[in-house]
Amino acid sequence: MEAPAVIRKRFTTAEYEQIAAAGIFGEDERFELLEGEIVAKSPLGPQHSATVTRLTELFYGLGNPSITIRVQDPIRLGDYSVPQPDVAIVNRRGDRYAGGHPEPEDILLLIEVSESSLAYDRDVKLPLYARAGIAEVWLVALLPQVVEVYRAPNDNGYGEKRTLRRGDTLAPLHLPGAKLAIEPILS
Repeated sequence: MEAPAVIRKRFTTAEYEQIAAAGIFGEDERFELLEGEIVAKSPLGPQHSATVTRLTELFYGLGNPSITIRVQDPIRLGDYSVPQPDVAIVNRRGDRYAGGHPEPEDILLLIEVSESSLAYDRDVKLPLYARAGIAEVWLVALLPQVVEVYRAPNDNGYGEKRTLRRGDTLAPLHLPGAKLAIEPILS
């Protein structure tokens, strides 16, 4: 007897946003749309949450009035992806993106904090960000306590990767004059 064929439905960003607006996902459930597939997000551990809080405080501390800091909010990458990076630094807009989620041209920097999802972030989300043309992505790896910086996106990934450790300093590509020490990010 032959196994029945599995039929998959690829969702568009518009369909995904309708599903979310209809309240189909539970209030405490976390999902994102990646390449047309609705994917459950990992629960947030205390180290992960503390790191996101530290990053948010560091960027607010820059006092840059031309940016908005979005925490675990959706971004829209084409017709089939609505990921929720841990931190997105975007150009400030008067409506604070009430008219639609930030798109690649709005995004200055994306940051993913990885406690148990490092391989997934590298193998699934990073290529997606590169194909969308996101200029800079940081993967904050809580184990092994490094910050991986990716720049120069292309269709095959990122052309530049740097790994920074405690004692190093990082200057975000699209935030002139800003310098961040790695130490407080990994504390």
